[in-house]
Amino acid sequence: MKINNLTRCILQRVSWFFFLLISTAVCADDIGPNKTSKTKIFIAGDSTAATYSQPDQQGWGALLGDYVDATKAEVINRARGGRSSRTFIAEGLWQALIDEVSAGDIVIIQFGHNDASPINDTTRARGTLPGIGTEAITINNLLTQQQETVYTFGHYIRKMVKDVRAKNATPILMSLTQRNLWQAGKLERNGSYGRWAYELALELNTHFVDLNNLVADKLEALGTEKTAALYPKDQTHFNQQGAQLHAETALAAFKGLRPLFNELLLNDLLNEKGAAVAADEMTWLRLPIPANNNLRSVVLIGDSTVRNGGGIGGNGEWGWGDFLQPHLNSKKINVVNRAVGGLSSRTFYTGGYWRRTLNMMRPGDVLVMQFGHNDNAPINDNSRARGTLKGVADNYEKIENQLTGKLETVYSYGGYLRKFIGEARARGIITVVCSPVPRKIWEGKKIARAQDSYPDWARQVALQSGSAFIDLNTVIAAEYEQLGAKKVDALFADKHTHTSKAGAELNAGFVAAELKPLLGI
Repeated sequence: MKINNLTRCILQRVSWFFFLLISTAVCADDIGPNKTSKTKIFIAGDSTAATYSQPDQQGWGALLGDYVDATKAEVINRARGGRSSRTFIAEGLWQALIDEVSAGDIVIIQFGHNDASPINDTTRARGTLPGIGTEAITINNLLTQQQETVYTFGHYIRKMVKDVRAKNATPILMSLTQRNLWQAGKLERNGSYGRWAYELALELNTHFVDLNNLVADKLEALGTEKTAALYPKDQTHFNQQGAQLHAETALAAFKGLRPLFNELLLNDLLNEKGAAVAADEMTWLRLPIPANNNLRSVVLIGDSTVRNGGGIGGNGEWGWGDFLQPHLNSKKINVVNRAVGGLSSRTFYTGGYWRRTLNMMRPGDVLVMQFGHNDNAPINDNSRARGTLKGVADNYEKIENQLTGKLETVYSYGGYLRKFIGEARARGIITVVCSPVPRKIWEGKKIARAQDSYPDWARQVALQSGSAFIDLNTVIAAEYEQLGAKKVDALFADKHTHTSKAGAELNAGFVAAELKPLLGI
């Protein structure tokens, strides 16, 4: 059969079309969510994550693979006992790991247990300079007999995050595992390195899992005897059961890293056992922890006017709690802003946020609370169900919560504040009640002040309980009136509720002025 020029041209174009179609399909399989290769989940860490075969010691990273679908994902545990962030890099362990990382993979980074070791000695020479600054020292390493420049913990973690992102992979920073060390019925939590990992996560906009405090809460609920059974070898290393507790807690936290969990389709990578682990819905908030265990803490609880979203100024909106620390002496006081946007006094208490906050506080700490903006919401609906009964009385109402589907007893605004105060006082914690900051609602040249409402009720609870009281509503409203409407507009990032950075800094100054005499600074 003869083929004329027109037919030949058509056949050539059809062939070229199918070639492009097949090539595109092949490429699509290699990248993006439809790639056929397994997602690799790497772990970089020390002995608390490493894999062991001995009965009295196992790292949590050795068990993480038990929760993933082996046909879709692979956990590659490169954690190595005895290593700090410095020696993990210096010995080439990090480079060997990063060479295997591909786009779309996940790298979990957890160091700190060994970073506090001596910087220079003849046994391990593994310590890092404390903190996340830019300090460095040059040493003649007594172990390697080589000159070496040693940097801060933050320097080494920054390098790891940078290297992972250069591969278009996702880094996740973690605080340390929990040691079996108790004092006065409470576990001694690992403060500095966990806090530095948290601060690095904020600085680098990296996902963060506070494994230390999550596990500590569970161990304290178990008690000293049952916890000791998980640590048969020493105070740091746990057995198989302890590793499982850490691994499941970590996985629950990973599930709460929105939007990461959905973006990477992590749920599709889990097997039946992994899918059964309930997500920890708080993880994405990256709530802070005390920076220094040797200092007392000022701990803040409240709504979005104290801490908005993940505390990174989304939509230009900031809470005053994010700017309190600069007003106080960081060498004497930790400021720990645990406020959560969208919550009322009721949902902060019932949602588990309060219990976690209380668990990390110690006698002598100061609890500062500010609620009210969301307490006026409906008591029962299928969206938030966060309202409280009005006033400060001891009344209550029993409901079948439309959101949770569970029976619930709802108390008054004052009732929930008293719960915070009573439970904190029982642990030797000093309590401070703030009236809610005012909204930018003008009545002529005056800021609207609600009568017989949350500001007054906050004052009443403070007086009844003997708590210190900071009348933010009155003081800040007076400041707004003095500044005038035009200048006050610049202090808000939305119509009338959420402050800009400048507004949050202004409000933080008023809080600090009232706290300093109480703190003796």
